[in-house]
Amino acid sequence: MELLFALMIGTLFGLGLYMMLRRSIVKIIIGISLIGNGGNLLVFFAGNMVRGKPPILKDDHITNIYSLSDPLTQSLILTAIVISFGVSSFGAVLINKACEVLNTDDIDKLTDTDNSC
Repeated sequence: MELLFALMIGTLFGLGLYMMLRRSIVKIIIGISLIGNGGNLLVFFAGNMVRGKPPILKDDHITNIYSLSDPLTQSLILTAIVISFGVSSFGAVLINKACEVLNTDDIDKLTDTDNSC
């Protein structure tokens, strides 16, 4: 299972980096989203998630501290999902306005800043 997670995280980071190196703004936003999802999986994997085990137990039920899940990673991932949704939404609005004003999404052609909105 660790190998599957490692390959999935590496693939998401690699695809995200590849998409960010493209010249289209849409592909850059998709690349940022892929890298964000890869980071979420990395934090999720580092949190020692155990299926069927609750993150917090009463003191008399703890036998092995390493068999518990870390609740901090779950809250960090939830926060990262909300923030990445906000960044993606802002990027989509920004792309829409740039394409509407300049009629292109190519970064090389987005050098003119004299157009007023």
